Amino acid sequence: MSSAPKKLNAKTLRQMGREDRLKLLDQLRAEYVKLQTQRARGIVENSGRIRFVRRAIARILTIEREESR
Repeated sequence: MSSAPKKLNAKTLRQMGREDRLKLLDQLRAEYVKLQTQRARGIVENSGRIRFVRRAIARILTIEREESR
């Protein structure tokens, strides 16, 4: 899933539209499930990506919650 921007900091995510953020969230969740499956089998290529994806998901959810308030 290399369609995600390199930097997924809060500033970049806030500049994105809501639909784009939600689409990215779906992509990241799918990638996270795939990485978790790979980790369970012991064949993770990039173990640091798991942490990056998990944090990116949390950032998106935080921004969505802030904007819904």
